[in-house]
Amino acid sequence: MNSSTVQNTPEINIDALLPQEMAAKAETIGVRKAGLAFWPLFALSILAGAFIALGALFSTTVAAGSAALPYGVARMLIGLSFSLGLILVVVGGAELFTGNNLIIMAWANRKVSTRALLRNWGIVYLGNLAGSLGTAVLVFLGKQYTLGGGAVGEAALKIAVGKVQLGFVQAVALGILCNVLVCLAVWLTYSARSTTDKILAIIFPISAFVAASFEHSVANMYFIPYALLIQIFDPAFAANAAAAGVNLTNLTIGNFLLVNLLPVTLGNLIGGAVLVAAMYWFIYLRPTRYRTPQNAK
Repeated sequence: MNSSTVQNTPEINIDALLPQEMAAKAETIGVRKAGLAFWPLFALSILAGAFIALGALFSTTVAAGSAALPYGVARMLIGLSFSLGLILVVVGGAELFTGNNLIIMAWANRKVSTRALLRNWGIVYLGNLAGSLGTAVLVFLGKQYTLGGGAVGEAALKIAVGKVQLGFVQAVALGILCNVLVCLAVWLTYSARSTTDKILAIIFPISAFVAASFEHSVANMYFIPYALLIQIFDPAFAANAAAAGVNLTNLTIGNFLLVNLLPVTLGNLIGGAVLVAAMYWFIYLRPTRYRTPQNAK
């Protein structure tokens, strides 16, 4: 190899992107997401709902029989397994409502209109719901809840019952905390140079929110409808769970929509759009800010 060949070889940078660069990347991605045509956007949203549901399915299976473990250890394992959902979304490519709260960074710089922002959120939310519900139906039809002598189904019912018993303010607060961590996970992936980087950036924030029992609106589009399917279409199984001490009184469609999904969605919006996206926009992208190399550290 001669010297001219060496000189013409481009330098490959394997260092992670700095926060200033991550902010610029987030803005670019936000513009691209907001500009997607309806059908690709909706299809990618269905995939995201299904992917998060698969993570929820994995974590429910891990939760079955976990009472034998110390509480913290069990919650950590449940959180690690749930991380599958966002890994599939980010690496596989899909549109997730909670992660798309980061489009606020492009909106705040007037690169995305309010109409385009709300259009994206609306389509993605409905697509996530369709993907989550569809996955719940398939899992129910596969009778996966009967595994472990019914321990998986009992765990699914317990998870859902806990979610529909939250107070409104509590659900909002748990939704805020959840999407702070979800959007931070997505934000961290913007620094990644490889698939491995992305996966490692996702695992700990997502494990943390699940371990702490925070509330994710899209995950709940699977958790609660799945439990409702068991309760409605397999009353004998539900009766056995009730006899074992699972109180299903509050597990209703109305409580799913009004007691859980509404306040959790509101909390997710505040946590992701305000506490993460707007804060990073203010720090790194605000037009009046005087930027120096030190600001990018």
